[in-house]
Amino acid sequence: MTVTAAGIDALAFYGPRCYVDMAELAEARGVDPDKYLLGLGQRQMAVATPCEDTVTMASVAGWRALEQFDIDPAEIGTLIVGTETGIDHSKPAAVYVHEMLGLGENCRTFETKHACYGAMAGLTSTMDWIHAGRARGRKALVIASDIARYGIDTAGEPTQGAGAVAMVVGDSPRLLELDPTTFGDYTRQVMDFWRPLYSKYAFADGHYSIDCYLDAFTGAWRDACEQAGGRDAFSLDNLDACFYHVPFVKMARKAHHRHCETEWGQSIAREDQLATRVRESYDTQVAPWLELNSVVGNIYTGSLFLAIADYLRKLDNAREGGRISLFSYGSGCGAAFGTATVVEGAGNWRQQVDPQPHLDQRHKLDIPAYEQLIRAADSADHNDAPYPEPSQWDLGEGLYYVGTRDHIRHYSGNPANAT
Repeated sequence: MTVTAAGIDALAFYGPRCYVDMAELAEARGVDPDKYLLGLGQRQMAVATPCEDTVTMASVAGWRALEQFDIDPAEIGTLIVGTETGIDHSKPAAVYVHEMLGLGENCRTFETKHACYGAMAGLTSTMDWIHAGRARGRKALVIASDIARYGIDTAGEPTQGAGAVAMVVGDSPRLLELDPTTFGDYTRQVMDFWRPLYSKYAFADGHYSIDCYLDAFTGAWRDACEQAGGRDAFSLDNLDACFYHVPFVKMARKAHHRHCETEWGQSIAREDQLATRVRESYDTQVAPWLELNSVVGNIYTGSLFLAIADYLRKLDNAREGGRISLFSYGSGCGAAFGTATVVEGAGNWRQQVDPQPHLDQRHKLDIPAYEQLIRAADSADHNDAPYPEPSQWDLGEGLYYVGTRDHIRHYSGNPANAT
């Protein structure tokens, strides 16, 4: 079987039903709101209730990708859930999602973990699966689903968030065609961010992690150049948009600055003449597609793809056929840089990609309610914990985690009913 293309055929986002206003959080913490609003670039932060977890968000996002793009679940031959907030040390979240979506038994299913790089690992793996002819005409479903939680009144608190981005990958993509000749990789063992088995919360060296992120970009970009036999395929002059892993919006600015330095072969200080060119490039190729990240927050494996969703929901016909770059970074660390082409007609799917109707129905929490929620979520998955009740958090119809009994997780509802 000869395959000429592989790429993203469908995409959908789903996140928690609650959020916190970042200005209100700053005021509660005695911090200048501009530290969060401008310093981080965050306006709102999605907060998962005790009834929302990796499985529920992934299942709803996956269902929406299939439903809104009219894809039969029987067409899915591979399901991969990329996450660093799995719900079991052994049993993958993907198996639960497989059941929730009613996928066939002849579907391979697994979970990928490499901090925030897990979903990109799944995406490139399915690209290889298709090009190798193993798909046999079927599609793959790759879902990034995570909850970034650092605890109340901690340094990482304003960089929390939660959500899932589901992508259907096929050989006749309607949104983005991935170019396998331009993907470069990078791996190095570093201790910038990690979560031991005994801890619910991650440990991080924030400044060091930013340095590792930027070094990984340079390494992956250089490998991509070698793979492509040059840099013309992803020169900034030839890119319509540039996408990066976005743990907080301001990080995309830092990443693009490094992108420019790497391509142009020199360090660029704020007072340099080239700095103006960097700002102009950022304002046109990066900044317009960060609105969703600013109102959802850090969703780990899905952060890069949330920015891509923002781009696709705003797509006009003039951008079809254009080339975009993608950079994924996972602490610890692993990274990939590559490019994709916007498929002709992708703009016809703007409404299906756009999660704004869902976001408009979210409920804003005041700070005491947010803190109560976080404390309740800390132990909701313990075997001896009280069963979490969706009604307690004013949750409507949907799919919810409802407690662990006899060490087995239980779910209630249907992903098709989520709003």
